[in-house]
Amino acid sequence: MKTQTALKPVAALFFVLAGCVSAAGPAQESILTELSTASLVSTSTVPSNGDVNPYGVAFVPRKFPSGGPLSPGDVLVSNFNNSSNSQGTGTSIVSVTPSGQQSLFFQGPSGLGLSTALGVLKRGFVIVGNVPTTDGTCSTIQQGSLLVLNSQGKQVTALANKSLLNGPWDLVVSDGGSEVQVFVSNVLSGAVSRLDVDISGGGFHVESMTQIASGYTQRCDPAALVVGPTGLAFDAQTETLFVASTGDNAIYAVHDAGRTRQDHGKGELVYEDMAHLRGPLGLVIAPNGHLITSNGDAVNGDPNHPSELIEFTRSGHFVNALSVDASGQGGAFGIASRGSDDAFRFAAVDDVNNTLKVWTVK
Repeated sequence: MKTQTALKPVAALFFVLAGCVSAAGPAQESILTELSTASLVSTSTVPSNGDVNPYGVAFVPRKFPSGGPLSPGDVLVSNFNNSSNSQGTGTSIVSVTPSGQQSLFFQGPSGLGLSTALGVLKRGFVIVGNVPTTDGTCSTIQQGSLLVLNSQGKQVTALANKSLLNGPWDLVVSDGGSEVQVFVSNVLSGAVSRLDVDISGGGFHVESMTQIASGYTQRCDPAALVVGPTGLAFDAQTETLFVASTGDNAIYAVHDAGRTRQDHGKGELVYEDMAHLRGPLGLVIAPNGHLITSNGDAVNGDPNHPSELIEFTRSGHFVNALSVDASGQGGAFGIASRGSDDAFRFAAVDDVNNTLKVWTVK
């Protein structure tokens, strides 16, 4: 699930997993090292309609309402391309159980282009972004919107705003139950917006939208369709939003992100590393306090280091790398993580062969 909560209990979780990290002290152990030896489930993300190019990944959280097709611990994956592999035309979200069984959760109308912006809320809503094209090229790319689905996979509303939701490319949620904050990166404007949402009483009501960051490099790209700010990770304890800016090949930190009513520009530069960053896309906070991003290879690509996950510290030091698919570039995109009392699960899509990979560290 792309939901970030306070860091302290997450760090404590890693103490359980690794047996040697204190929540009070700096964590140096590598999560990617743990993944390299963890159990792995790999599942096709292609539904019956043939959609390909999986982008968004999100875990179904604990306390998600029962009685529908989803259960806590399932993983949702959104598809960006249709069966003809035309970019910005995918219409489906599939669900994958912990054992690897795949099924269709949502089927939208033709030409949606479901993006990496995918999140699941404890009160039973699923949020997904769409950035459509009419012919698979950037010349026909459109503004898109955020679709809000219920726990049964049915659309209940669509959120659109010409300036604040301009190409919703990725998102992260800070889920307080009845009060939720949704942070959205906009690939067409190079900006990040925060939505303050009230979902008490069973409804989904956006109380305000605020642009909190901007100035990230944005452009069309012949291989990647479009490049702009993508992955977001939110530390609720410090009110810090981390932003993976693909075109800038860098990670930034926007402070006071949960409360500010002002635009903070790009924020503070956290990590810039030409030796390891290759167009960062997805972004999560790891249980040890490190950050993990996925390299899309559209910027600073290196065929000798394809489709890598990169782990680094908040002070900007490289920790480790792990390839999602060593056979080709451009395989890594959406990533997500989920912790429990006895295990840590990490999910990543592989665009090269249209699969979801889920590692479990116990």
